[in-house]
Amino acid sequence: MPEAAAAADIRAHSAGRSDSPAANPEADMTAIDDKWNQIQWIGAPFDAGAGSGEGPNPDGRGASRDFTGGSIYWSPGTGAHEIHGDIRVKYAQLGGSSSFLGYPATDELTCPDGVGRFNHFEGGSIYWTPQTGAHEVHGAIRDRWAGMGWENSFLRYPRSDEQGNGGSRVSHFQGGNISWSPAEGAVAHQVTPFD
Repeated sequence: MPEAAAAADIRAHSAGRSDSPAANPEADMTAIDDKWNQIQWIGAPFDAGAGSGEGPNPDGRGASRDFTGGSIYWSPGTGAHEIHGDIRVKYAQLGGSSSFLGYPATDELTCPDGVGRFNHFEGGSIYWTPQTGAHEVHGAIRDRWAGMGWENSFLRYPRSDEQGNGGSRVSHFQGGNISWSPAEGAVAHQVTPFD
């Protein structure tokens, strides 16, 4: 989306849904406010020195607000989604919405096995378990893992972020790794653990 159009979307989002607050008492509500009303467990808006109000993000594509139990991010392309806990910390460490991950595309969800949790983002995913902590997976490595059945594959959960340089990349998982190179693409390798 061109920058001018994105800026107009952010202004419209921040301005609420109606030009007439008297005619509509929810006129000042935004998509972030709507999401907050759906998930009150996230707590009250949190003042981290910049005020507790919603604000535009530095990337110019969306807005966010921090709460005592997490954050809610919004962009025109993804809508409003919450992140919290260790996934939120990992997201912030990677650069938040300005990183290669972009904006959250889902709320934090529980994996089908009931063990792990994840958020999908525009440019990848962050998965968390109590045993592995939070790790990002993106690009061709993520696509390969998804094609194998995510955590239901022999690889199970990621135990590292993607590592490497432009010539080759690797993500380590509980049951092996996925390596990537320009010549071979993304290849899964099973590792037998030693006792």
